[in-house]
Amino acid sequence: MAIAEDVNRAITDAMKAKDQARLVPLRMLKAAFMNREVEKGRALDENESRQVVASLVKQRRDSIDQFLKGGRKDLADKETAEIAILEGYLPPALDEADLARAVDAAVASTGATSPKDMCKVMKAVMAGLAGKTVDGKAVNELVRRKLGG
Repeated sequence: MAIAEDVNRAITDAMKAKDQARLVPLRMLKAAFMNREVEKGRALDENESRQVVASLVKQRRDSIDQFLKGGRKDLADKETAEIAILEGYLPPALDEADLARAVDAAVASTGATSPKDMCKVMKAVMAGLAGKTVDGKAVNELVRRKLGG
């Protein structure tokens, strides 16, 4: 089933259950899908839909950092709850061991030896993990440690 169809069905279920905590992020996700479709001028495929969901999750994580710095735990908790709902539409995240193997393979394939090669390695890692749920910050830190930066 397409992600967009699943979201529409979930919106209907949340409306029937009067579940505002679930309804708000689902409506926001549907709006993001529609905005991206207008931008592209066509319907989104599954991979593009996942990218939209992933970008919304990333925005929420950035917001949580800002809210915690500002002492607004209540807003950070709200964003955390929204992330939990949105992540239901993403494939499971890669575990640390798989991520480390991907970084090792990218370092080997690019021949990287110093922190100057970080950009090449990051590009190779992210290309190799396309379509999977990966935290870019975690990849960046792993590559930086691997290259001694």
